[in-house]
Amino acid sequence: MFVHKMWNDHELSKIVDGGIPFAMLSDAGGRVGKVYGVYDEDAGVETRGRFIIDPDGIVQGYEVLTPPVGRNVNETFRQVQAFQLVRKSKGTQAAPSGWKPGKMTLKPGPELVGNVWKEWKTEMAFD
Repeated sequence: MFVHKMWNDHELSKIVDGGIPFAMLSDAGGRVGKVYGVYDEDAGVETRGRFIIDPDGIVQGYEVLTPPVGRNVNETFRQVQAFQLVRKSKGTQAAPSGWKPGKMTLKPGPELVGNVWKEWKTEMAFD
């Protein structure tokens, strides 16, 4: 937990104004890491990862990377916003690859199968 505090105070707070708006957890002993399959028994540490868990306790997304490659905080925020939008719409909207708040969504259904490219070609811009 002390490493997280230092990382937030000296790094993240310079990237994200005020630091990240959610708690980071420490898992001494790897009890949670073992449940999620990211605990390295030999090294006694977890592999870096982030898990997006919805209010019902269901893992909606995750990313696990080895230490030399960092995660993208902005991508995490984008994905959380996309999952929130889909949840709020009760599944009537889907957030396509690269979706950002304010951009078009897709309406899931049989007519979309094989036609996503048409929607992307006319509406989506890859940043």
